[in-house]
Amino acid sequence: MTIDDNFPYKREFAAFLSLDKGLSENSIEAYLLDVGKLHSYLMSEYGGYSIEKITTKQLLDFLVYVAELGLSSTSQARILSGIKAWFKFFNYSDILETNPAELLETPRLTRKLPVVLSVEEINSMIAQIDLSTKTGQRNRAIIEMLYGSGLRVSELVNLKLSNFYFEQEYVRIIGKGNTERLVPASTESIRQVLLYVNYDRKQLSIKKGEEDYVFLNSRGAHLTREMVFIIIKQLASAAGIKKEISPHTFRHTFATHLVENGANLRVVQEMLGHKSILTTEIYTHIDNQYLRQSIIDFHPWGKRGKHNLIN
Repeated sequence: MTIDDNFPYKREFAAFLSLDKGLSENSIEAYLLDVGKLHSYLMSEYGGYSIEKITTKQLLDFLVYVAELGLSSTSQARILSGIKAWFKFFNYSDILETNPAELLETPRLTRKLPVVLSVEEINSMIAQIDLSTKTGQRNRAIIEMLYGSGLRVSELVNLKLSNFYFEQEYVRIIGKGNTERLVPASTESIRQVLLYVNYDRKQLSIKKGEEDYVFLNSRGAHLTREMVFIIIKQLASAAGIKKEISPHTFRHTFATHLVENGANLRVVQEMLGHKSILTTEIYTHIDNQYLRQSIIDFHPWGKRGKHNLIN
């Protein structure tokens, strides 16, 4: 489907998402893209449309069309979320009195458990880092912060020196929707960051306006999300790890290892910056899976009667 995102009230809708809902730039772009899909569909199917005359049936037909494209239930739910936000904007702006998207239901999601690394796999990746190179200590510090504090990649690349409380071993994170949270950083994480900041980083010619960013590229500008993806992929490949991993894998691993070792779920929620405990609860499912597998692997009768033990 060719997407024309030049839909009615696009600029005003983007401002609504930013100011009223406090969404990040990436989230706003995703919402605009999804509403653009609906716009293209209505233009194609009906040769044009009027905001005031869009019906619930037309929206349902569009969702059926999206489902027939083979998109996952997660993607369908995200598209529906964008459409609902669009019509909430119309209600909020008094453009519409009624909301044709109000009764639309989110498709049932099948939650896929995220990939998680073992401590041995993380240590193996760290072992691949050549600390004699100009980027070695930076990459070591990146791994420490991703795994040690459960940061999102967007939070990592936007980390600033002024966000760190080095003596107290805390870091202030600016998360989704410009929400702030204080996250503990381990003594080792702080040590690795300071080794980078006090030595390798000082050798760089830092660009104007980039002086406060922690993690910089060789040209003195702050790292991009894409560059962190590349770093993680290269280290995983060098360590012989076959799992499909990304920077976000370290966030999942951080949470999973905390839950496995008895951390309170509310504490994990706070450190991850989840608005809802329901989001954090996926890590209890991972923990249950881990416990079940432990019975199979280590109990004397585990393999003999595993079907009876775990069902």
